[in-house]
Amino acid sequence: MIGVLTVYALRFILSLSMGLMPQDAYYYFYSEHLALSYFDHPPMVAYMLKFFSLFLGKSVWAVKLTDFMVTLISITAFYYLSSYFLSKERNLKTLFFYATTFLLTIISINTTPDVPLILFWTLSLISIYKAVYEKKLLFWILSGILMGLAFDSKYTALFLPFGLILFLLLSKEHRHFLFSKELLLSILFFIITVSPVFIWNYQNNWISFSFQSSERASSISNFNLEPVLFLGNLGTQILILLPVLFIGMVVIVTKYVKKIFKKGVLKNNKDLFLISFSIPIIFFFFGISFFYWVKLNWIMPGYIAMIILVARFISVKYLRVQIFISLIFHLAFLIEVIFYPVPIKSDDTWYGWEELSAEVETIRKSIPDSFIFADDGYKTSAILDFYLDEKIYAGNVLGKFALQFSVVYPDLSKLKGKNALFIDSNKHIKNLERSNKIPEKLIDYFEKVEQLDPIIIKKNRGEAMRKFYVYRCNNYLIK
Repeated sequence: MIGVLTVYALRFILSLSMGLMPQDAYYYFYSEHLALSYFDHPPMVAYMLKFFSLFLGKSVWAVKLTDFMVTLISITAFYYLSSYFLSKERNLKTLFFYATTFLLTIISINTTPDVPLILFWTLSLISIYKAVYEKKLLFWILSGILMGLAFDSKYTALFLPFGLILFLLLSKEHRHFLFSKELLLSILFFIITVSPVFIWNYQNNWISFSFQSSERASSISNFNLEPVLFLGNLGTQILILLPVLFIGMVVIVTKYVKKIFKKGVLKNNKDLFLISFSIPIIFFFFGISFFYWVKLNWIMPGYIAMIILVARFISVKYLRVQIFISLIFHLAFLIEVIFYPVPIKSDDTWYGWEELSAEVETIRKSIPDSFIFADDGYKTSAILDFYLDEKIYAGNVLGKFALQFSVVYPDLSKLKGKNALFIDSNKHIKNLERSNKIPEKLIDYFEKVEQLDPIIIKKNRGEAMRKFYVYRCNNYLIK
């Protein structure tokens, strides 16, 4: 118990110690422009941030506290869910396994759509269980709504209705629900709950669905076998669960798969329930990881039911090992966050953004009637938008599609003739000097471009950690 509480204390300190991440700022940008849905993802992450900001205000700690609190609710829901499958003693042990995973740390310290997804996925499983086993119509309706809210968090929640249908197909005892008014009502309320996402996509030429499906499917369809991608996914998933739980999952899943192949069916309906909501999503993403880079968070929801299935077979001595490894990992991560001994050669970091924003604001004051923009997808633009009290633009200034920034600011005609400040992150610092040349993409859109001194973010002892090129651009020539 002490070890688990220590892990959670470290997680809380981590959450409030981290600076703003680009994802935090980008989804906060969502929340400041509320809509039925968004280009990259459905709207729930924006609604979550907007709701908590009404009470906590706008600040880095408020954003981090939002993620931490929602994740804490998810853990409570997990404990309630696992109580349907386990004795009180085993339930507590399973909770400890779950609470010490890096899965929960990731969604506690960084805003992503996975934060509300994990919550509504867990609540959906609770409601589906009560609908099936307690045979109450209200829970069938509630299941449809909760599955819809999970879909409104992230599209991978489609595995929830798939899992429900799969379970009903395989369970002889509950197969009669396949053609019942209960399931029909659940599907109806699911459709109603997800309808805002479809309405927004219809109004915006289906751009979100196209981005999340056809473009990625096109990449996968190249069918180039790349074992390195699979190994990379394997490594990240071991990190998420930590070795004890991951190895336990592999062993137990192998046993169940052998049992299914030998007997053709699982007699234990509760095991079948957990398998239906875990193995499909886990196997699917591990399968495509041979051909496509699977992000570390895509498989996360499948581990909720899987941990309940697996943890009961792992002895207490291995739980102690899990907690010990978790403590080591969290301590190492905390040292990295606070002291930053290993610089991250990427914009996906918490370090230096606030200092950058202050420097940019100072420079902009010397260039009146100018606007600020960056061109790295969303990262620098979202950060500056969070810290600075003005509109920040992205790559759409240069004729590119800039994700949600292009949706929010589709018409840039009012910027014509204005001066601008362009910020360009230099991920790999080789020197502290200006760049040798001005980016051609700027020359095409501005009458004159002048390079200013770069912004250098240093540690206390003067070591350069981050570098940003700065360009003063005159007379925007919109095309």
